[in-house]
Amino acid sequence: MNSADSTDQGKSKGITKGAGPAPGSKLVWAGLGAFVAVLASWIVFLVLSGKAGALNIVDLTVYRDGGLIVRHVTPYYNSHKYDPLYDWPGYSSLKLQFTYTPFAAIVFALISFVPLTALEALSVVVNIVCLLAALWFTLYSLGYADRRIRLGLVLLAAAVVFWLQPVVRTIYLGQINLILMAAIMWDLTQPATTKSGKYRWWKGVATGIAAGIKLTPLIFVPYLLVTRKWREAAGCVGGFLATVVIGFAVLPHDSSKWWLHGMVLSDGSRAGNIAWAGNQSMRGLVSRLTGSIPAGQTPWIIASVLAVIIGIGAAYLLERAGYHVPAILTTALTGLLVSPISWDHHWVWIALAIVTAAHYSIVAWRSGAKSAARWLWLAIAGMIFTYAAWPDALFTHARNLGKFSLGLIWLQPNTSPVTFLHHGDRPSNVEYHWHGFQLIWGNAYILGGMALLLFLLVIAYRVRKQAPQDPLVPATDPVPASVP
Repeated sequence: MNSADSTDQGKSKGITKGAGPAPGSKLVWAGLGAFVAVLASWIVFLVLSGKAGALNIVDLTVYRDGGLIVRHVTPYYNSHKYDPLYDWPGYSSLKLQFTYTPFAAIVFALISFVPLTALEALSVVVNIVCLLAALWFTLYSLGYADRRIRLGLVLLAAAVVFWLQPVVRTIYLGQINLILMAAIMWDLTQPATTKSGKYRWWKGVATGIAAGIKLTPLIFVPYLLVTRKWREAAGCVGGFLATVVIGFAVLPHDSSKWWLHGMVLSDGSRAGNIAWAGNQSMRGLVSRLTGSIPAGQTPWIIASVLAVIIGIGAAYLLERAGYHVPAILTTALTGLLVSPISWDHHWVWIALAIVTAAHYSIVAWRSGAKSAARWLWLAIAGMIFTYAAWPDALFTHARNLGKFSLGLIWLQPNTSPVTFLHHGDRPSNVEYHWHGFQLIWGNAYILGGMALLLFLLVIAYRVRKQAPQDPLVPATDPVPASVP
């Protein structure tokens, strides 16, 4: 091999003699340092906060108990035509019942083999890995083809978004929000074809399976339909139906109760008080403003229809213009808004929204559109401010202070306002008596989400005929055919 060949080979590997570090190496080290520092701060908080300070895996315990019921109780009760999974009185003094699908209980049966202490540690590790994975798939789809650059950005981004309240709350409870988000982002950000040109027939299936565990990912079905991704939509629906079939095959009586006898429709109240401050969905907001859950039913349905039209419409415009990741995140935001219950920890999608907004703010700045960049950075600041770890304290503060008025509007049907003022459907709920600034504190996530959805609609309309740009990938470079 001559010297010219050696030089060319070295250049192709990014290791020519005398050259500096490979592109992105410094970024990786900077990201690693930032992420380790943030992770260390959480570990310090875990050590200093005492019992139930940084970890209180009540939700993970309910998942495991559901799995134990499937393994040990269901075989007997199936032969006697009972459905023990949903008749179980619940975990701890809070009486937290199993609220997920029968298929979810079958999945949780796998983790029930793991001792609870080990499962707690495993949950923390898996959730952190899934946060990194979701960021990896997001940045890949945004065009960051170089693995070192992408890894460095993933670590930096994780350091920024780790202390968002939905993220730490998911880890605190042992929830599955980060796992489902990572699975959906992996599924929907894959190119439609492989390097060899073969169609990925399984695209959409993982999203359908996620919906079979937790119903809210079904919001991606209308998104896939309006964007004419017929095969992905079919894969999503097929994956979902497969989970239903598996549920009936393994847990026939529980599945019948869930799908055929109304539990799927009444699960909102079963999961907890819809009007509680922790429910940051439009139904929670309307219930608090109207003064009761029944009074909020009709306004919530009307508001949800409008939100779906706006959200899916914006996602369609974004997708048509080539803004794939913003379209996915707009759809996820729509799902959070219209779901009967969106607990505060369900809002983990905001972490990806912050990173995506940062990406496009860089694009706008580098292209000379500094006004657009400023608006995007303002949106990022607003999201971090709204969804940082401190809103928990604000919810508690609002719950303890507000005891004087019913809120902004009154829609209780067939009930005297005077009578309802003193009784209500749950008179002990302080959320029904918020007033003034408490209405903003207590509904911060949903108000921020509604503002963000309108902001995305404006952006979608303005970029509907523009081609997206990447700050670090030349326009002539092809996007890789698969996630490395």
